[in-house]
Amino acid sequence: MFRSLKLLAALGIVFGPVLGHAQAASPQQEPVTAIDIALEPDAAMMKHAHADNARLLKAFPKGFALDATHHAHVTMLQQFVRTADLGKVYAAANKVLAKEKAAGWKLKAVKYYYIPSPPIGLAGIVVEPNEDLLRLQQELIDAVAPFTEKTGTPTAFMSTEEGRDIQEFLIEYVTNFVPIASGKKFNPHVTIGVGTETFLNEMLAQPFEAFTFSPVGASVYQLGTFGTARKELKALKLKS
Repeated sequence: MFRSLKLLAALGIVFGPVLGHAQAASPQQEPVTAIDIALEPDAAMMKHAHADNARLLKAFPKGFALDATHHAHVTMLQQFVRTADLGKVYAAANKVLAKEKAAGWKLKAVKYYYIPSPPIGLAGIVVEPNEDLLRLQQELIDAVAPFTEKTGTPTAFMSTEEGRDIQEFLIEYVTNFVPIASGKKFNPHVTIGVGTETFLNEMLAQPFEAFTFSPVGASVYQLGTFGTARKELKALKLKS
């Protein structure tokens, strides 16, 4: 199971149809929200992400579209936090971002990547990790730590099916995010959609023209099915 979680960590998302739905967990002592603290990419990345998403949907219509409730983003941190402390989480994240000039960073998109789950896979554009991203991630981990809970239930996520669309592996992934997806294991990326392995292998075989982009914003989202950033809870301040 942990090996599977490490694979999922590479793109920070899981497959509902393949992995199944979450089972009811033990009741939480107080309400918990599954959050994603993310950087919002500029028009250069969005152009690539949406073009690739359209390409994947044309080949595999059962995938998902990047839209108002499936935001293209670069995940920095996913955690379960106490719902009553969300205001403190926003303040803590804004305090961290106030020390950085993230809007001026030049990030480099270097290749396509996908997580295989035969006969399909989940694709993304991989962003080259650098000292700025690694520092920001650790600062956010430390800032949010006082408000986190070890785990949560499907009720922590935004769901359109009363929790039935929230996968068990998604819960485990968020629970284990820090040990499996931070620091040296951090793989920043922008998820672009789902395709067949045959199609994705053809994509990866083609030359990838690296490009640079910058963050233009940051947000705290509530996670939903597929590990997507489904609901913006708070727009954060990003300095340039």
